[in-house]
Amino acid sequence: MALRSNPTLRQRRLGAELRRMREQAGLGGSQLARALGINPAHVTQMESGKTGVSVERLRTIAALCMCVNEPLIEALAEIITDRDKGGWWEEYQGRLSQDFLEVAEIESHARGLSVYTMAFIHGLLQTKAYASAIFARSYPPLPSHEVDLRTAFRLRRQHIIRSEATPLVAYVHEAALRMQFSGAAVQAEQLGTLVEASERPNVSIRVVLFDVDALPLNYENFTYVEGPIQELDTVQADSGVGNLLFDAPAHTARFRSLLAQISSAALSEEESREFIRSIKKDMESKYA
Repeated sequence: MALRSNPTLRQRRLGAELRRMREQAGLGGSQLARALGINPAHVTQMESGKTGVSVERLRTIAALCMCVNEPLIEALAEIITDRDKGGWWEEYQGRLSQDFLEVAEIESHARGLSVYTMAFIHGLLQTKAYASAIFARSYPPLPSHEVDLRTAFRLRRQHIIRSEATPLVAYVHEAALRMQFSGAAVQAEQLGTLVEASERPNVSIRVVLFDVDALPLNYENFTYVEGPIQELDTVQADSGVGNLLFDAPAHTARFRSLLAQISSAALSEEESREFIRSIKKDMESKYA
């Protein structure tokens, strides 16, 4: 079987979970390879997502690693059986960076999303004009066709929210509500869309005010992605060098604790709607 040159995010996650399973059993790669009757390099390839794993082999590995977490094994088996189902984002291979594709992939498979943003409205809730304005502010500047491509991709990601297929809890800092990327009119439209989105049955939007005591944040913007079981949750955070992904249990537990603190500090859903409407009214007065 030919090695994958560019395994998908879920393929890499499957490999990482196999490695974690082996390490928790105290087995080295060579030990597991010997028990499976394969070359040690094959274990490395499986754990990096560069070669596939059958459901039967998954269960053999789980048995050898003394893993009795059946919900985890079933969730990993589901990843394996879904491996031939491509996603719409694959159409953009070679046109956008892997970071863009991985965000769409992780969102599409999420059982639920919780996001926190300080500087801008989250991409799943952006209007076309707002998204285009953000991409147009890239430095060095992007050519117009690249801005259009990124904007179209971002809007297509929003299907999971518009279809009401995925629950979304969005914590939005007051700074993001007031930050203007292309004038008051674009911001007012964005705020109106935010209020409309908050009325969807699968969307909860809550505002964190300026006067809230400082929260212990290492990242200004992050997304907590719920998997089929908690062990397969993932956190995606923005950074100046691209996406950062966290899936180790200690990391996801830390972000769950952080979300709980943000939730306790944020306005209620109705208070948030009224606050957003008040800022929208202020924005509208600037170009009336």
